[in-house]
Parts: sequence; structure tokens; C-alpha cells
Amino acid sequence: MDRIIEFLTSKSLAEMAADPRLLFGTAVLFVLAVLFRWKFVLLFLFAIGAMMVVLRYTAGGGGSETIVDRNMILFIGGTIVIAIVLIYFVFIRD
Repeated sequence: MDRIIEFLTSKSLAEMAADPRLLFGTAVLFVLAVLFRWKFVLLFLFAIGAMMVVLRYTAGGGGSETIVDRNMILFIGGTIVIAIVLIYFVFIRD
């Protein structure tokens, strides 16, 4: 257990997203969630994956004021889309 906690605290988010052990564990969890129809696990994996995509897509860019503004708009828009999808699947769709 100590090795797992040390692994999670020593790595940055980008390093953990590219770690093959973590990707394999996520893939196994995804397959199990699909097979057993665990809706909330699937939504959690979707939220984490979608936020990683939004963060990776908007993290690039230089110091220009227009690029920062455009990236902030993309980040806010992507986060709102993710929130709408999650709200739909959790509260509206049965």
C-alpha cells in the first residue's frame, strides 16, 4: 500500500496519464464496468478522460493574450459540455 501511495504522490498528472500500468488498470476497469453495467464508474471514467483531453488540448500555447483567451474559452466550453453530459446521464436518462 505504501508503494501505491508513493507512486501516486511522486508523479505529476501528465506522467500518470502516460504510465502503462495506470492505462492498463483503467482499461481493465472500463471493460469490467461495461460488462457489469456500472453506470457511475463509466461516468467517472468519462469525466476523468474528458477533462484530461480538455486540459491537454488547452494547455499548449504561448504568452500571447489572444491565445490565452482562446484557450480559456475552450477550457470553459469543454468543461461545460462534460458537465452537461454527466448531468444528462446521471439525472435525466434512466
